[in-house]
Amino acid sequence: MSDGPRVELLAITPEPERLIEAAGRTCYLSFDKTGDDTAARFCRMLLRSGHHSVFEHASATFRVRGGSRAFTHQLVRHRLCAYSQQSQRYVDERGFEVVKPDTIAKDAGAEKIFDKHVEYCQKVYNELRKLGVPKEDARFVLPNAAESEIVITANLRQWRHILELRGHRTAQWEIRYFALEVFKVLVGYAPNVFADFRLNEERGCLDKVDPRECK
Repeated sequence: MSDGPRVELLAITPEPERLIEAAGRTCYLSFDKTGDDTAARFCRMLLRSGHHSVFEHASATFRVRGGSRAFTHQLVRHRLCAYSQQSQRYVDERGFEVVKPDTIAKDAGAEKIFDKHVEYCQKVYNELRKLGVPKEDARFVLPNAAESEIVITANLRQWRHILELRGHRTAQWEIRYFALEVFKVLVGYAPNVFADFRLNEERGCLDKVDPRECK
């Protein structure tokens, strides 16, 4: 059983809010108003005004381990991102690990059925490989529960979109956990870009507030 995908920040635009301010001030030719403490106010102004395209100048890259293929199938639906994922075509999966949802792990009967199925998938995959079936074809029997590794890069505007959808209380638990972990990292580097998000520890989700309240 897994608590959720393990998220590691690989890279982020240095001083993202200063870059956003530098880019945004081009719209107003207001470079003379730039100061040591103006980036935060400028980013919050963009947030309140809905001028979110300026957030696209900064980006962040994460490596995600321990998530299921079911999780990554959801993640790659976000098209304005760059992805590099562990390939079941080239990686030998004879020792694959799986993600086991709590609803199954906490039910002895359900867990027994799940474990039996995973064991069978493992056996079939191994037997196919022994028969000379290439990895790219043997993978057809692998379950959605199989663990995968993926690297994702997105600009901060797109990360806002992902967090709003996937951090919502109604999102599937695995991708919601991922969204919360990403938020905890990004808010440390660009707190004013994500000022309208609130981490709800009790409910395990992200709440949104009116950007106009972000003064």
